[in-house]
Parts: sequence; C-alpha cells; structure tokens
Amino acid sequence: MQFQADANKIKRWREERHWSQEHLADLAGIGLRTVQRIERGDKASGESLKALAAAFNVDVMALTLDAKTEAEALIRQKQAKVTAGMRLAFFIHMGSYLFGMLLFAGISLGIGGKHYVMLWPTIWWTVGFAAHALTVAIVELTYRYEREVGTGR
Repeated sequence: MQFQADANKIKRWREERHWSQEHLADLAGIGLRTVQRIERGDKASGESLKALAAAFNVDVMALTLDAKTEAEALIRQKQAKVTAGMRLAFFIHMGSYLFGMLLFAGISLGIGGKHYVMLWPTIWWTVGFAAHALTVAIVELTYRYEREVGTGR
C-alpha cells in the first residue's frame, strides 16, 4: 500500500540534522532513489516510511500527510483568494463611484439651476455601492468567524 509522505517535512528534518540524502538512506536502510522520490513528493510504501521514521526516531504518522489538514489548508487558500478578489472589486467600485460622484456634481453645476440634476442617479449608485460594501463586510466577517471557530481560538 502506498502512502503520501510529507515531503517538505522529511526534507526539512534531514537538512536540520545536516544529513545528506545518502546518509538518510543509509540510516534508514533504504535506497537513495527512494529517498529522492519521497522528497520529490511521490508516494511511499509503508516499509519505507517505517524505515524513515526509525531513522528520525519518530512515529510513522509524523511523516505522513493528514488529508483533513491538507483539505482545510486548501479551503483557507481558496477563501483567501476569494476575499482578495472581493476586496479588489470593491476598491475598483469605490474608485469609479468617487469619479462618478465628481462627474455628477460637475454636470449638475454645469447645468445650473436650483436643483441638483443628478440626484436620482447619485442616490441609486450610492445604494448599490453601500450594498457592495455590506456584502464584502459580511463575507469578511463570515470567513474570520470560520477561521476562529475552526482553530479553536
């Protein structure tokens, strides 16, 4: 049976001990090519992982990837990308809103008269902008709450 080893951890532990791949292979009693494949991220046999765990003097589970932890990390990365995209869209909207309000004020001043001619477009664009801001805030708060509950803080 093949297992997914935590290649980054194995490489980091080997380098922290100032071991070469050859030295680790000798300590574990496995082939150099096996160590190289595992550090590259390929799957490893149970026997290879047991040998590496014995060389590092740790439990075998310390060398394997936890599927749940990996899935949670991927979800956090996706949420971070979505949040960054929403923030960017909001700032673009804010810039165009400010430019639009200056334009509306200029049109109203240019036309003259007693009334603000662009009143209704200003009101409805402001409503849309406020709705966009509220949506971004709700999503941000939801993701923050999920992170805090998920980590148990």
